[in-house]
Amino acid sequence: MPAVRDAAPEDLPALTGIYNHYILHTPITFDVTPFTVEQRRAWFDEHAATGRHRLMVATDDDGSIAGYATTSRWRPKAAYDTTVESSVYCRHDARGKGIGRLLYESLFAAIAHENVHMIVAGTTIPNDASVALHERMGFTQVGVFTGVGHKFDRFWDVAWFQRPFSL
Repeated sequence: MPAVRDAAPEDLPALTGIYNHYILHTPITFDVTPFTVEQRRAWFDEHAATGRHRLMVATDDDGSIAGYATTSRWRPKAAYDTTVESSVYCRHDARGKGIGRLLYESLFAAIAHENVHMIVAGTTIPNDASVALHERMGFTQVGVFTGVGHKFDRFWDVAWFQRPFSL
C-alpha cells in the first residue's frame, strides 16, 4: 500500500510529469501545453505543510510518486477563503488501485482542523472513475457547465461537486 506524505520540493519533477501526461493525453485538465518544472514552481509554492492549501503525495514502495492531491484557493475574493478546491492526479499506470481515495482521505485528515467550510471539485465529463471517487468521498454533484473547455478538437463539459467540511 502506498504511503502518503506532504510534498517536498524534490517531488516537483515527478508531479510535473504526472500532470503533463494528463495535459498531453486526456481532457481531464484544460491546460494544453506541458509545463517545465520551473513553470510549476509557483503552483507548488501555493501549498504548505500547514493551513488549508495542501499538497500531498502517495509514494510506491520504491519511493516513486504514484499520485498527488491538493486543496487550493478556489476564488481570489476573501469571502471565498473558507472554500477550497480539491484535485487528485494519479500516475497513469497507478490508476484504479485506490490511490486517489487514499490521497483524499489523507488530505482531508490533514486539513481537518483548518478553517475550511466547503470543498469543491470540478471534473471533466465523461470521467466515470473521477465521478465515482468524488461521490465515495462524500461530494454531491451540484451542476454541469456544458461545453466550457475546448481540447482535442471538441468541447467538454465539467461537472461540479461540493462537500461540506465545517468543523
